[in-house]
Amino acid sequence: MKKIYEGKTKDVYSLDNGNVMLKFKDDCTGKDGVFDPGENTVGLTIEGIGKANLQTSVYYFELLKAAGIKTHYVSANVDDATMEVLPGKVFGHGLEVICRLVATGSFIRRYGEYIEDGTPLEGGYVECTFKNDAKGDPLVTSEGLAALGVMSEEMFASMKEQTLKITKIVADDLKSIGLDLWDIKFEFGYNNDEVILIDEIASGNMRVYKDGKIVDPVDLTKYILNR
Repeated sequence: MKKIYEGKTKDVYSLDNGNVMLKFKDDCTGKDGVFDPGENTVGLTIEGIGKANLQTSVYYFELLKAAGIKTHYVSANVDDATMEVLPGKVFGHGLEVICRLVATGSFIRRYGEYIEDGTPLEGGYVECTFKNDAKGDPLVTSEGLAALGVMSEEMFASMKEQTLKITKIVADDLKSIGLDLWDIKFEFGYNNDEVILIDEIASGNMRVYKDGKIVDPVDLTKYILNR
């Protein structure tokens, strides 16, 4: 295998069959040793979180497949913390898509003068940021993406529609075991000009609450898988 990308929480390798392999790490985004999926830098290492994130991703990719939603997922080896996926080109130099069901985190840091932390965002609020640590992952609009040649507004509409559908599936599943999804982060790419979900659907990429308290990503994986 040839390493083609080294990320914060995963390394990416090319495979001889034309597909790609993701190797999950035990690193999490956060700040000052505190987990925060909204941060853009690695803030802590949690032993076993790589495999936990992989297991959660496999669970939700299979759930989406059953719902008729196409993703890049092919197969996984949990023991090796690896996942084989279809090749998908990222938009621009990398684009993160956040769906917010409750106002919190960086949303409150930006707009706290207009809305209180913990306020529900009816129907879900979708926003995009460029993956650029040096610039603090700047926000970008659908019109901005089109003007920059990153994606057409039609592609954005497809991505937004998929984001809302996927978020609802994840939120409903979590609700069934007494958990509340506040926000979740995705990454999309394109395969043969078709916009599809890539990367992962991991405990480390979502903010989930139980009885008013945020759930640690390792504990979240246990709730999801040990039901």
